[in-house]
Amino acid sequence: MDELGLRIQARTFKALAHPTRLAILEMMREGDICSCEIEPKLGLRQPNIAQHLAVLRDSQLVRSYRDGSRVMYGVSDPRVFRLLDIAKLIMRGVLEETTQSLAAGGKMTA
Repeated sequence: MDELGLRIQARTFKALAHPTRLAILEMMREGDICSCEIEPKLGLRQPNIAQHLAVLRDSQLVRSYRDGSRVMYGVSDPRVFRLLDIAKLIMRGVLEETTQSLAAGGKMTA
């Protein structure tokens, strides 16, 4: 992969590297949402949500559009959910290995 491709990939993973942004993307599995719907579900203030949505938009993971007076958000490419699912599977495997190692009295390796 060329330098530009690696930079784009790194920017994408950086955008995914926050629990709030992951939670927002998970909410979008059900379809497009208004930022006004995110606030009560996550218990965050509107400016904080706007910052996270801006990061997701800048990384082109999320698109936005107007629906009357509301600004709606949705994933730009539904394949992002496959990426999230694969990450969950990897993390489950890591957790299981760590749990087994600790239960057996083994030492964790880096």
